[in-house]
Amino acid sequence: MDKIGFKLNKINTQQFAIIDDSYSSEKDDFTIETNLGFGIDSKNAAIISLVKIEFEQDQNPFLIIEVSCEFDISSEFWKEFDNKDKVRIPKGFMAHLAMITVGTTRGILHSKTENTKFNEFILPTLNITEMITEDGVFKK
Repeated sequence: MDKIGFKLNKINTQQFAIIDDSYSSEKDDFTIETNLGFGIDSKNAAIISLVKIEFEQDQNPFLIIEVSCEFDISSEFWKEFDNKDKVRIPKGFMAHLAMITVGTTRGILHSKTENTKFNEFILPTLNITEMITEDGVFKK
């Protein structure tokens, strides 16, 4: 399966928060906590990719963003994924959808922090293929 037919159907900002009291501009160090999640809608042949990012100082989040992207999969390819009671999504395709979601999250983060001191926090590039190491198997 070389190419999988799909389209981005919907973008949702699930969560966005700036916690000003948890951030000190006097400290240079911060960490980024990254979480990826996936879900399926087997009735509508759709995959949901979710990215949650937390910028933290001293293990306290000061900037939180969570975004989901819903992707419609063409019926001919959905048939390849669909078994009796499970849906198996190839890891490479999941990584591709996650990369789109991360890029979308980066843009939303920029837009929501524009003209604030938090606009300097840009989501760096992530090696998604290292994060997704096996096919996704979902129960219907």
